[in-house]
Amino acid sequence: MPQLTEKDVLAALRGVQDPDRGRDVVGLGMISGLTLRGGHVTFAIEVDPARGPTLEPLRKAAERAVEALPGVLTVSAVLTAERPAAPAQAHGHGHGQAPGQDTPLLPGVKAIIAVSSGKGGVGKSTTATNLALAFKAMGLTVGLFDADVFGPSQPRLLGVADAKPVATADERLNPVEAYGIKVMSMGFLVPEDNPIVWRGPMVMGALEQLLRDVNWGTLDVLVVDMPPGTGDTQLTMTQRVPLTGAIIVSTPQDIALLDARKGLNMFRKVDVPVLGIIENMSTYHCPNCGHEAHIFGHGGARAEAAKLSADFLGELPLDIDIRTTSDEGRPITVSQPDGPHAQAYRAIAQKAWDKAQVLLSARKGPKIVMD
Repeated sequence: MPQLTEKDVLAALRGVQDPDRGRDVVGLGMISGLTLRGGHVTFAIEVDPARGPTLEPLRKAAERAVEALPGVLTVSAVLTAERPAAPAQAHGHGHGQAPGQDTPLLPGVKAIIAVSSGKGGVGKSTTATNLALAFKAMGLTVGLFDADVFGPSQPRLLGVADAKPVATADERLNPVEAYGIKVMSMGFLVPEDNPIVWRGPMVMGALEQLLRDVNWGTLDVLVVDMPPGTGDTQLTMTQRVPLTGAIIVSTPQDIALLDARKGLNMFRKVDVPVLGIIENMSTYHCPNCGHEAHIFGHGGARAEAAKLSADFLGELPLDIDIRTTSDEGRPITVSQPDGPHAQAYRAIAQKAWDKAQVLLSARKGPKIVMD
């Protein structure tokens, strides 16, 4: 069988037309970040952000066209848009630099992925922890930033609640290391039972300082554990940090999905790509009889992802082992690395990473245009 080439993929994509512009996506210069790896094809389709929510059929048509080629094993296409750089004095997203500051935020970090939820109590922090460790298991260099100033939980989840970042001679901080990843959290700087009572500007200042004045070094990916909701922290992170993409965590019930929808739409409004939605606490298996129950419903996040033209990354169960290992500071991805739950986290992490790579390639590389 002849080897699959970029020319083959582009020829297939010439059969996919933009419904509004009446020309094929290759001729319009919409294809970027095309990569081929052993039969696995990834690429981005650059669109006007205002049209993004209506172009999911176009994305799927492009995937189907490439999937039909001999030798193709998997296809991953994402809709993306070029985000123009904002002036230094503006509060625009994508420049990664605070007003009046000359030091860029996170210069050595290749990809920044925010893990978010519309409401609390859906297991977002536990998911962020295990995804970060899953990225580490994939061979990536990983950092984990706990952006939940009011309710930091990463120190306890990672078993380093008593650790303290070490200050360097240049008044910067070295992050705490846990299970081979670099971690920073407000929980390292204040006693665990002390409430933080700050107004919005103080939160924004603290977040920027933790990002800028920490020796993150060179990382393949920084996972950001966002607080629930759509408030000051979310606004600060989307405006000041060049986020590669966001992951939305939700339970299947309607009330959680309503808030997840708000969170997803918030990221879209500020032009942060949504890598996908995760359904947490999806099923419960009784450890005694093996009976499967859907305590919070089942399949709601998958259905919501389809409604919102977002990718569904996978589902995770409501399981006592995930809860106990998290409480003990031994996340299940490292304490039971060969178990089914760790495998589920790794599968989701791989999907998210593949999509992030497409977005990074599209952002950095030249467009592929063939007349």
